[in-house]
Amino acid sequence: MSYASGIGSLHQAINSVTPSEAKPAIRTSASDGQINEKPVVTDQTNLSSTAGLVAQALESSDTRSARVASLQQAISAGSYNVPSSNVADKIIQSLLD
Repeated sequence: MSYASGIGSLHQAINSVTPSEAKPAIRTSASDGQINEKPVVTDQTNLSSTAGLVAQALESSDTRSARVASLQQAISAGSYNVPSSNVADKIIQSLLD
């Protein structure tokens, strides 16, 4: 399973959730002639703001996913190379920040 397929199924799950509306109580007659009111129970789901951010990221991730795929191919083929000077520069920058 790739990361993209796992995220895709999450995106489908988020889009399939729809808000539910409260329903009125149902009146039923008891055997003794009294009227009983029973509220209708409904399921509710609340999504965190994180879910919204994930959905937003999924909508705009086409260029990034293409870049990630090309990097994965280069790493698999053994042709991905990072100059040591770039690594050293990033290490020094992280220590200074």
